[in-house]
Amino acid sequence: MAMATARKAPRMVAIWAVVVVVVVVAADLFGAAVARSASARHAVGKKQREFDYFALALQWPGTICASTRHCCAINGCCRSEPLQTFTIHGLWPDYDDGTWPACCRHTSFDMDKILPLKPTLEKYWPSLYCSSSSTCFSGKGPFWAHEKHGTCSSPVVKDELEYFTTALDLYFKYNVTEMLASGGIHVSNGKQYALTDVIDAIKCAFGASPQIVCKKGSVEELRLCFDKDLKPLDCLTTTATNENVSKKKYCPRYITLPTYDPIVHANSTREIITVESEVYGYLYTS
Repeated sequence: MAMATARKAPRMVAIWAVVVVVVVVAADLFGAAVARSASARHAVGKKQREFDYFALALQWPGTICASTRHCCAINGCCRSEPLQTFTIHGLWPDYDDGTWPACCRHTSFDMDKILPLKPTLEKYWPSLYCSSSSTCFSGKGPFWAHEKHGTCSSPVVKDELEYFTTALDLYFKYNVTEMLASGGIHVSNGKQYALTDVIDAIKCAFGASPQIVCKKGSVEELRLCFDKDLKPLDCLTTTATNENVSKKKYCPRYITLPTYDPIVHANSTREIITVESEVYGYLYTS
């Protein structure tokens, strides 16, 4: 698969912030988040080349929320109605060698710039944890402020609003929960599905191979990859990625999409109202 030639990256400072063909690699979600945060800190003040492709990382709440022990208002796992669809973890510009850029431009996260998107972000891009997210300068902020990778998305994405709009656009256009349902893969508590069936359902609907992350036999994260024209692309298996994944973390031959019982927080039960037709009309650009 051809990738665009890397161009000289802009001078950087800071900001907001395997796979499957035959084998699907599973990585620990917390470990991946820590690795990306460390990468962002090390990136400050260093030149980085332009990214090669995008990975839209989606989380499966049933796997993550099952381990929730303490609730807070910002945790999507604590809502009265359990989440039963994939939610967004991030849109990541990545390199072909298994690494990624971060903190590429000097810009601070500004919630006011994405205020029109806030109800949609709360519903489809919630934090599934209670801790505040780190930023490039070791500050803390909302879950969306952690997306330091957004400023490394140039020249495809040029500003904060466009970054979040693009991610949401791809999320709605390529609805993974619906893709799996169309292939007979449904939310269940204990039902096992062949890994190859999950892969085939995505490939049939999406047109390219995803990357799947597992935890104890359950899907924890599923990633869709895109080229710089935002066209579906097979996710990559790289030596760098495989070296960071132990054997015990590979997805097994049969996996589950579990449900969970929420521990409701007193201040997290408010309704988030979104009119789907308006969401699609606002987000779609083509």
